[in-house]
Amino acid sequence: MAFDERMLNGMSVFTAVVDAGSFAAAGDALDMSPPGVSRAISRLEARLGIRLFDRTTRSVRLTDEGRRFHLQVLPLLAGLEEAAAGAAQGAISVRGRLRVHMDPLFSRLVLAPRIGEFMAAWPQLEVELATRDQLGDLVADGFDLAVRFGEPPDSSLVARKLLDTRILTVASPAYLRRHGRPANPQELEGDQHICIEFRDPATGRTFPWEFHRKRKRLSVKTSGRLVVNDGGTMHHACLAGYGVAQVMEVATAPFVANGQLLEVFPDWPDERFPLYALYPSRHHPSAKVRAFLDFVIDITSAANR
Repeated sequence: MAFDERMLNGMSVFTAVVDAGSFAAAGDALDMSPPGVSRAISRLEARLGIRLFDRTTRSVRLTDEGRRFHLQVLPLLAGLEEAAAGAAQGAISVRGRLRVHMDPLFSRLVLAPRIGEFMAAWPQLEVELATRDQLGDLVADGFDLAVRFGEPPDSSLVARKLLDTRILTVASPAYLRRHGRPANPQELEGDQHICIEFRDPATGRTFPWEFHRKRKRLSVKTSGRLVVNDGGTMHHACLAGYGVAQVMEVATAPFVANGQLLEVFPDWPDERFPLYALYPSRHHPSAKVRAFLDFVIDITSAANR
């Protein structure tokens, strides 16, 4: 099977259908008729010997083979696009549309206050940030990359660790005036203190309360009556003086710096939690993805100092 202009055109139509979600919308984007899009996809399927889409009168959905092919096609087309841009302009251009699957807490507390800097740096780039609790299918959902807290699941995605942020146990000054400051983590097991529990949306279980100091690990069995699965809710409940919470330093540093939250156990400083970037290619990521990754690394390094 030869790779020629017809194959390249078919691949371009294929990615347009995936991005647009339908033959008609892809036709509008490519200035083609829906029958023309359908014929191009049929020719590509015939040349590949696989079915790329399951079609009904109402929807178009990638098959498993189509999803794997999409995973392989994206870096190839991105590389060709960048090569053409480099030949024409003497440099790789950061332009087009970037869709990013974001962790809600990171997006709200770390990225949003500084996203204007990124938009100003790349005026030819259109950015869509989608905050979701769970990763889902990055390729099928049409995302260029994801930025997520926690160890990534086993998958074909490339996982690049951006940082390990400290886990802090914090409370507001008002809470500590009412309930006193616990002298050690074990005091959180009693009735004197109110702990805000956080449920991991991926597992459905609440995160255990742990404390790390060098090689020492201490687990504390808390039993808070308030359970949340949104980091923003947990932060604001803690800021309002409701209880004690375990939070990530990268998202909480401004509140600690200005005294709105106080670190309760600074002598247990070594528990950490990772932030990863995930993207669907083992080839070099596109220029727009690299630009966004560089920006995230820059702002997280500043927030995590």
